[in-house]
Amino acid sequence: MDDLGQLSLIRQLDIVFKELDNELGGLSSGIVFVQIRNNVIGKFGIRHNPIAGKGGTFAAVEPGLSAKHRDDFRRMALETLNHKRSWTHGEIAFDFAVRQGTILVDATLESNYNMANLMIRYNKPTYRDRAANSE
Repeated sequence: MDDLGQLSLIRQLDIVFKELDNELGGLSSGIVFVQIRNNVIGKFGIRHNPIAGKGGTFAAVEPGLSAKHRDDFRRMALETLNHKRSWTHGEIAFDFAVRQGTILVDATLESNYNMANLMIRYNKPTYRDRAANSE
């Protein structure tokens, strides 16, 4: 397989959803997350909604996402990348649930920046540099 960094972000996200397909088939709600660094997906997974228990037993398991739900979810997730702008580091979280037979997805895009990298890029003295020069 090609080096992951050589794959487009959209192709990487497609691979994530193919890897999670079986697990999503057993869930009706939760959060799929992908962590991105240098436009490469590193960590990804699903945060399952709590499984409620009462009186020493758990409630009956609801049916998970159907094949159509999973396909619609994957397509919506891929479309979300159209809203990602210039950032290269961050996380995208897809909160999903099935309501009345329809899958609902809310996407949260989180960009991360590193101030140390900005200081190098702008080549400006840091607070420590100024403090050292003032002594």
